[in-house]
Amino acid sequence: MTSLVLVRHGQSQWNLENRFTGFHDVGLTAQGVREAKKAGKLLAKEGIDFDIAFTSYQRRAIKTLWLALEAAEQFHIPVTKDWRLNERHYGALTGLNKQETREKHGDEQVHIWRRSFDVPPPALDMDHEYHPSKDKKYAHIDPSVLPTGESLKMTCARVLPYFEDQVVPFLKANSNVIISAHGNSLRAILKELFDVADKDIPGFEFPTGNPLLIEFEDGTLDIKSAKYLDKKRAKELPEIKGAKTA
Repeated sequence: MTSLVLVRHGQSQWNLENRFTGFHDVGLTAQGVREAKKAGKLLAKEGIDFDIAFTSYQRRAIKTLWLALEAAEQFHIPVTKDWRLNERHYGALTGLNKQETREKHGDEQVHIWRRSFDVPPPALDMDHEYHPSKDKKYAHIDPSVLPTGESLKMTCARVLPYFEDQVVPFLKANSNVIISAHGNSLRAILKELFDVADKDIPGFEFPTGNPLLIEFEDGTLDIKSAKYLDKKRAKELPEIKGAKTA
């Protein structure tokens, strides 16, 4: 069988502060570091030898990958970074406290921004301090291509072509792959692999620092099984015909 591991970064500072993070580049908390190291130890117990890793341009995902690979004693494998695996861009909500935003705009509106599939948050202006063009990591990218506020649908449209072009060929060649990314970029991949309906995918959560192991029939994307490695912090997984989920 071929293995794909999807791991959301460990707890970040803005996770702790209950702020909309998106493209903003924040680090891990002490708890996030512990989660990443535990993820690596759980992977080591599974005995998976990874061939390649993918991650975003954001330090919380990159550091989670480093710490997990180090704990799994697989620090040597090649790593590819790409901004298209970044978290969903939360637009003008970036940096705002989620509870304060609910108090200002109402629970219903914030729920729509967070959990609808195709309604984006208010977009950032080009001159906003959090616009991606202000960050040197994206200096080589045409600013018109960079997101300024994304729905989950828009995030899928960014993530999935990259996944299909760059990651799927490795899986079909029976390479074991690990992706360290973010709640919404991983939701996009989950949606594709499990064929989840638009209306259902916002409801699936990725716990921080808890590896999701998906096993395929060799040479295919036919799922044999899927499980979170830390069972105490596992979340619900989509059902798929013929697959075993736990």
